Amino acid sequence: MNSDAPAVKLDSLSPREIVEVLDRYVIGQRDAKRMVAIALRNRWRRQQLSPELREEIFPKNIVMIGPTGVGKTEISRRLAKLADAPFIKVEASKFTEVGYVGRDVESIIRDLTEQSVNLVKSSSLQRVERKAEDVAEDHVLDLLLPPSPSRTAEGQENEPGQPTPGDATRQKLRKQLREGGLDNRTVEIEIKERGLPVGIISNVGGMEELENHLRDMLGGLMPGKKKNRVMKIPDALKYFAQEEAQKLIDMDEVTRDAIERVEQSGIVFLDEIDKIAGREKHMGPDVSREGVQRDLLPIVEGATVNTKYGPVKTDHILFIAAGAFHVAKPTDLIPELQGRFPIRVELEPLTKDDLVRILTEPRNALVKQYQALMKTEDITLDFTKEGIDAIAAIAVEVNDRTENIGARRLFTIVERLLEEVSFEAQELQEKKVVIDAPYVHEHLKEIVKDQDLSRYIL
Repeated sequence: MNSDAPAVKLDSLSPREIVEVLDRYVIGQRDAKRMVAIALRNRWRRQQLSPELREEIFPKNIVMIGPTGVGKTEISRRLAKLADAPFIKVEASKFTEVGYVGRDVESIIRDLTEQSVNLVKSSSLQRVERKAEDVAEDHVLDLLLPPSPSRTAEGQENEPGQPTPGDATRQKLRKQLREGGLDNRTVEIEIKERGLPVGIISNVGGMEELENHLRDMLGGLMPGKKKNRVMKIPDALKYFAQEEAQKLIDMDEVTRDAIERVEQSGIVFLDEIDKIAGREKHMGPDVSREGVQRDLLPIVEGATVNTKYGPVKTDHILFIAAGAFHVAKPTDLIPELQGRFPIRVELEPLTKDDLVRILTEPRNALVKQYQALMKTEDITLDFTKEGIDAIAAIAVEVNDRTENIGARRLFTIVERLLEEVSFEAQELQEKKVVIDAPYVHEHLKEIVKDQDLSRYIL
């Protein structure tokens, strides 16, 4: 299974197999993978129960505790992709108590529902793609060869089923169209422009949600303007195919399916949960932090949130919270919220060996990404074992000396390492570049010895 592969049916995967899939993308963190694998499998188990019992079994929400860059977000994102589930990542610190400047926490569920609608709609569009392309082809042929009355050269009507004189010409045009022989020709088509009112309400105090609803409602009521536009035939085919595909899908069915997916398999990743772990011990920001926790509590406990697609119940959405908890502790969260996250798992800091594996083992490993990018310029990057060890060692050193951002440090280190090759790729005479230990130390020596520069490249 690659990153673009369709989701695997959960009834075919045991927790052990789910962990094995996650191992392809995330190095280490065995305990965290086991916990999310169990949570995912429990969803399938719940679906096998009677409706009465099914409604009584709620997901066991998870708190991941660990420094930044160790895989918390990636585990959650891969889990959602594996389950083909609606997924959203939000930073808890972005939300403030209702009444202060900030977004209403219910917007988390509205955004998750929007993601789900887009997911289902995209899948539905793929199913009707072939039919829409056929109709689009006919539209373009009508523009190239307008249909004539069904009459013979003598002016008599044809018998039913008898070909008209223009049929042969139309079939020749269709053949040319499919073979790309008409790609340089243009046609004039009438397109509709949807008029959207803008600037209804100032984007202050969470009012953007109301503005979005009004824009959608008023935009649908206002008649769309029509205008003629000249397009090349490939662009016209694409435009007609998109228009026809929209007509072929049932948006009511899409919406019902999308809401069902949110309610039964949605995943919300609450990052930086430790940033709102505060009590009313002092005047000032701690009051707002506890306010955010109390605002989050209803949707985590189970509530009904009104969205533009209809009401959405949050009872069975899986919430995964994460935080470094350097200053605050999970026990600093209000007791009611702690009780809604019964599973806690600690993620380990990354070692040099972990960074070496991250650079090379995952399906989307950084080394593989840069090799593929440079291959487009006919440049072969040969990373030696010693070179990769040197990259990992420098990443660990910079992390120790400045802020520890885990595997994210590799992005800045490797980007700096390959800056010269990336910039001069087209002019390079030597098409093979060996990234060994001397090469790494030569190109990163300034970063290693200059602490200020190490901070700068972050």
